[in-house]
Amino acid sequence: MTIRYPRPLRPGDTVGVTAPSSGVPAPLHARLHHAAEVVRARGYDVRLGATATGAGIVSAPADVRAAELTAMVTDPAVRAVVPPWGGELATDLLGRLDWEALAADPTWLVGFSDVSTVMLPLTLRTGVATLHGQNLMDTPYDVPDGVLGWWEVASAGQGAELVQRSPRRYRSAGWDDYEEHPDVSTWTLDAPGEWVRLDAHADAGEPVDVAGRLIGGCLETVAPLAGTPYGDVRRFAAEHAPEGLVVYLDILEWDALYVGRALWALRHAGWFDAANAVLVGRTQAPDAGGRTQHDAVRDALGDLGVPLLAEVECGHVPPYLALVNGALARVQHGPQESVVTQRLVP
Repeated sequence: MTIRYPRPLRPGDTVGVTAPSSGVPAPLHARLHHAAEVVRARGYDVRLGATATGAGIVSAPADVRAAELTAMVTDPAVRAVVPPWGGELATDLLGRLDWEALAADPTWLVGFSDVSTVMLPLTLRTGVATLHGQNLMDTPYDVPDGVLGWWEVASAGQGAELVQRSPRRYRSAGWDDYEEHPDVSTWTLDAPGEWVRLDAHADAGEPVDVAGRLIGGCLETVAPLAGTPYGDVRRFAAEHAPEGLVVYLDILEWDALYVGRALWALRHAGWFDAANAVLVGRTQAPDAGGRTQHDAVRDALGDLGVPLLAEVECGHVPPYLALVNGALARVQHGPQESVVTQRLVP
């Protein structure tokens, strides 16, 4: 089996906005509509689903959310579906989705955080590429040099080569106030920060140059999928990734002890059996039990015998790299720069 990529997004195509997890509350509707206008200004139509503005921990009952997501992904006019943001409970959709229908005419599904709860199974079960990157509410931000916006990746055709470099700067704390400033467009990247190598017995300055199929998501939402029909990374590697994997994980808020337990659970489930490298996102989550976040990652994965890189821009700390689940990636890291090159090849 091979990876299938959605048809490239082109001007005039429709971008669907649905909330498979949390919707946008009324005080932030101005930001939602501003983000939609930014997408329209790039030449796309925008279709806001009813769930986009749903209130509460979830935007609507699970059946309603599943139906709206399915309707958008399977509509031939919609070439990308970009939820406003993540949430908490997209896992309740998994048994309600017709995965073959979602994969019949591949459409870009874009986002991160709880959206990865749906994106990861779609790629694992069907081989359809999904795009872990900025969500709709992030779209108005100017992406820093070296980083690609989701719309740039979604516009690339099969066979394209996409190069991104770590800006080596990040936002040290806090979030912008969308209620007060709904049109904010500049990220405050106020702190220097490089990728950090954590694997055992490796010289921290030793160059890394590895390749494999990208696969991953938000640790808090995808770790519970291990051992279920929706999180079989070992099977995906056997069917789709003879080159091996580059597994990336985004840590949102779990403290170091929770992170350690989750990583060990993924290891026991075979998530790293075919890994040629593991990338762990920069996080503001707390340390715990005398262990740092790096200690937790190093303890669970440090002896895998592959490069283990932390502080990567694949997490909730801005800026965010756009990573395609299923793409063939080359990861290079050294004292001067850190680069991810993705090829959209079957």
